[in-house]
Amino acid sequence: MAQHNELGKIGENIAFQYLLGKGYEIVERNWRFGKDEIDIIARYENRLVIIEVKTRSTDFFGDPEDSVGDKKQQFLIRAADEYVNQKDIDQEVRFDIISIIIEQNKHTVRHIEDAFYPTLPE
Repeated sequence: MAQHNELGKIGENIAFQYLLGKGYEIVERNWRFGKDEIDIIARYENRLVIIEVKTRSTDFFGDPEDSVGDKKQQFLIRAADEYVNQKDIDQEVRFDIISIIIEQNKHTVRHIEDAFYPTLPE
């Protein structure tokens, strides 16, 4: 496995533990729809929460969450819509980003709730 993939898996595990500690109920991990993937799907305060996890070894090139641009957001929105339809879910959906930086065996976690809102494609 490539080093960046290993770092990503470590970050997803950190995010998973972080969310459990905050009282989130994890429903799915790495849920796929075609080539789109949702890192973590959880329930919290009667909401379905779609969570994108971004992990970096440094913030030298910017914060990890900066890499979740419009295109990635549209992928997540499309996959979340499919998930909600497949599972016949009638709950408010929220999109969060968990940004993790792992440096020298220490990590920082930043949880951005309501990181973006679904919009109609133009």
